[in-house]
Amino acid sequence: MDDSISWVATALTVTAALMTASNLGSRITGYGFAVFALGSVAWITTGVMTSQPALTWTNGVLLLLNLFGVWRWLGRQAKIEEGGRIAQHHSEETPGEALFPASMLCRAPIVDGQGRKIAQGVDAMIGGASGRIAYLVASDGGLTGVGETLRRIDWPDVGIDDENIRCCRDFGQLREIAKDEWPG
Repeated sequence: MDDSISWVATALTVTAALMTASNLGSRITGYGFAVFALGSVAWITTGVMTSQPALTWTNGVLLLLNLFGVWRWLGRQAKIEEGGRIAQHHSEETPGEALFPASMLCRAPIVDGQGRKIAQGVDAMIGGASGRIAYLVASDGGLTGVGETLRRIDWPDVGIDDENIRCCRDFGQLREIAKDEWPG
């Protein structure tokens, strides 16, 4: 029985590590910590059943840290992101410029004119004195960052639609940039 529980613990731990390392947004990261917490419980059970106090205590501490991760990513961060969405929605109903949360630039899907996902926003370059966004960095291709291509989308070629970033140019024609040599 304890061997079965250790295999469940292993599967949960590996799955949780993949979920959190993939950086797929606060919700997936939060669920990753929840899976980590389940893995810690399974490891604690294994430690108790096999008389391994170091395994039991280590995973007791990890369980507390994982519960903190659940609160951080599914509690606190989710509320912060919801606050940004609410402010964005309210700004669309008032005179003046519509707002959007800056964090959206690092997590939102980039869509073409027909609404099809073509890339993922990963970062943006913003003027230090002016506060103006110069360009957005988008990632396409690859799997969780491996084999991806980064492209620069100048800010005038970007539109914000609810939870998406709209690219107003032919994405394949945009300038490719190296991961460690972005234009200044």
